[in-house]
Amino acid sequence: MFSRTAFTITVNPKIPPRLKRLEELANNLWYSWDRATRTLFSRLDPHLWEAVGHNPKAFLKRVDESVLLKATEDRVFLATYNSILSTYDSYHEASAMVGDDSGLTATDQVAYFCFEFGFHESLPIYSGGLGILAGDHCKAASDLCLPFVAIGLLYRQGYFSQTIDSQGNQQVTYTVSDFEDLPVTPVLRDDGSNMQIQVALPQRNVTAQIWQARIGHVVLYLLDTDLPENSPQDRYITHNLYGGDRVMRIEQEIILGMGGVRALQALGIQPTIWHINEGHAAFMILERIHNLVQQGLDFASALESVAVNTVFTTHTAVPAGHDHFSPDMMQIYFEDFYRSMNITQEAFMALGHAPGSPDFNMTALAIHGSRTHNGVSKIHGDVSANICRDLWPQIEPEENPMAYITNGVHVPTFLAQEWSDLFDRYLGHEWRSKMCDVDYWSRIDAIPDHLFWSVRQSLKSQMFYGIRSRITEQNARNRGSEAHLDRLLKFVDPINPNILTLGFARRFATYKRAALLFENLEWLRKIILDQERPVLLIFAGKAHPADVPGQDLIRQISQVAHFPEFEGRLLLIEGYDLRLARRLVAGVDVWLNNPIFPLEASGTSGMKAGINGAINLSVLDGWWGEGYDGKNGWAIKPGPEDMESTLRDREESRALYEILQDQVVPLYYNYGKLGYSPAWVKMAKHSMISLLPRYNATRMVDEYVKKFYQSASQRSQLYTANDHAEARHLAQWKARIRSAWQGVSIRRLDTPRERIRFDEAMQLRVAAKLHQLQPEDVVVELLICRQFKKTRLCNFQHFRFKFTGHTEANEHIFELKLTPELCGKQEYFIRIHPYHSLLTHPLEMGLMVWL
Repeated sequence: MFSRTAFTITVNPKIPPRLKRLEELANNLWYSWDRATRTLFSRLDPHLWEAVGHNPKAFLKRVDESVLLKATEDRVFLATYNSILSTYDSYHEASAMVGDDSGLTATDQVAYFCFEFGFHESLPIYSGGLGILAGDHCKAASDLCLPFVAIGLLYRQGYFSQTIDSQGNQQVTYTVSDFEDLPVTPVLRDDGSNMQIQVALPQRNVTAQIWQARIGHVVLYLLDTDLPENSPQDRYITHNLYGGDRVMRIEQEIILGMGGVRALQALGIQPTIWHINEGHAAFMILERIHNLVQQGLDFASALESVAVNTVFTTHTAVPAGHDHFSPDMMQIYFEDFYRSMNITQEAFMALGHAPGSPDFNMTALAIHGSRTHNGVSKIHGDVSANICRDLWPQIEPEENPMAYITNGVHVPTFLAQEWSDLFDRYLGHEWRSKMCDVDYWSRIDAIPDHLFWSVRQSLKSQMFYGIRSRITEQNARNRGSEAHLDRLLKFVDPINPNILTLGFARRFATYKRAALLFENLEWLRKIILDQERPVLLIFAGKAHPADVPGQDLIRQISQVAHFPEFEGRLLLIEGYDLRLARRLVAGVDVWLNNPIFPLEASGTSGMKAGINGAINLSVLDGWWGEGYDGKNGWAIKPGPEDMESTLRDREESRALYEILQDQVVPLYYNYGKLGYSPAWVKMAKHSMISLLPRYNATRMVDEYVKKFYQSASQRSQLYTANDHAEARHLAQWKARIRSAWQGVSIRRLDTPRERIRFDEAMQLRVAAKLHQLQPEDVVVELLICRQFKKTRLCNFQHFRFKFTGHTEANEHIFELKLTPELCGKQEYFIRIHPYHSLLTHPLEMGLMVWL
């Protein structure tokens, strides 16, 4: 062999002046939900478009200049280009949504922190559901023209790419990104230098560069430590998403949280609302408190000022899913920090204290440092309230401050173009501004059934083309024969896509039970091997490289797929990413989801399938627990939470088989004269009508604005006025309440009556020992409800007692005259809890005494 040196050079084309704004389009992730823009790039050079992974910016750096010059002479191309620019300009010229429309003012600014963001496969800084949700949140904020910025990390390698070998083993590949090819640009100072910030880590300062990505009206700022001035160890901090050990994780979270606050300061951005999307970014609370302490505020008052305009969203449904760090590690990283705030180690650790563990818990920090907290579905709100119940120790979970806002999906991103075209024709172009109008979407019923079915089949055909391409590549790499490939692709026929197709695609975590379908293989054979009514099963998804049980699930699916009778009828597709996800949710007939209840926080893949006319078959968990109406899909009722796991899987898999065999397959193959099932189309239409206006990201973000952002901004103004006077006052009041509360008690002075007539009043009197507190510091109240059914405390009627004097023992007397409004046996309770008009939630202190 000869010794030789390989040199590389990249030759970039000059963009013709006539097409100069292609660069602007390539640098705004608006293209991630504007199909016409992506198609514009693709038609210049389809092969190159595929080679660069649908990345417009990388495409423009590699396309032949002759192709661009030729395009300047193509009237059709130029007409399309001008039309896209017109749409782009109209979108970006929309006035900011402030004032009466949103409740936010011209001075408001939302800062949204998250560990990952998923906008499009061309910006690989996401792994799964959390990132896609964060991306959809940003896109909807852009659509609503909110004053909104986002903060994240710019990962050099991002999450891994997946291949699956012939034995079903997941193979992990990390690709180093060239930031020049990503839709990001460095933020520059006035002198043209890169804008950077520094963050203190043990025995050194780490420098992070600020990059920006544009998502319509929204700007995402990303921090990058892979800089020459940092040590090799510190350059690696922002290398991998969800990689490394606990040291890597805490340093990433410090850079995101504390560095993110410093980045906004360097940029001159002053948020009035701070949103922490999952606990990874909660260290931003510490940085903001520290800033106020440095300005002269005491720690407790600074905490109140910071918490009042901080919103925390949790996506985790199990306690083990919350990040936590040992006391020793926290001492190493934060000793100097808490000393600079003049607080003890105990006071500092209390910010992240969760009962039952000495560790510093990031969810506890996020809750202690915020006044608005929510889960991401109704069920998950209850689960989160229960998980975090010890943070409000004397409050029942159903009444504690944990609220919920159910997730939604960005419809323009995930709705197939074919549906958009059909909606334009039958609903009118205004459908884009009627996203949350439930009555409006009933017009889908007016779409002729044969056209609706035609779109469904077209989307399935496109999905089949994509699957054939991936399976062919997968088979070739695994050295499979052509004959074997023919067997695999036998039922994936784009020309005749009439086979009932079920899809299961998501992260392979054990609680999602990807293998539930295989509980009874004999029964499964009867369902899918019917020659007259065949069924195709499609699986896709990744398991975290450290999740061995998750990788075992992939192997199990692969093994079943290799059974001779299942070959071609059960396909495991490798390389699950956003592009494949868009194809699958649009193309399958039925979307499967069978998690262990109640571990599915929300789930959004079923929403994406539902808005595209697929029908959901899911366990009643997460969003489907509220989305299912009895007619828009099928539901598996979960067994009790304490049911033994083997028995639960057996019972729920039986329900799954019965639904498939007795309802799904017969309904699909109940063909009419036109070659499709009218009853199936009816259900698919109802699925779209019921889900699209309720589970879109516009509704979700609008709820955040109206429920959380508005009040956070308004209360923050109140707290911070006059040098944080109200924050100081509330902090002092809370300290007084905490020191006195152990001495508070309550007893009844009147004799309880067991029976009264309708319209007759009850006179109730109680005596309270307030232990140096005043009557205005507390609320004494009665809760009453009919007894014939179990009712949540939050649904009881509340009646407040009035302070009327003192007993001889100097107890405070409170009285209530109550005339019950209903007949029958009723149950009532009497209790006392702290009260102050400045509290965001009346029970946020977690203190309560019941009679």
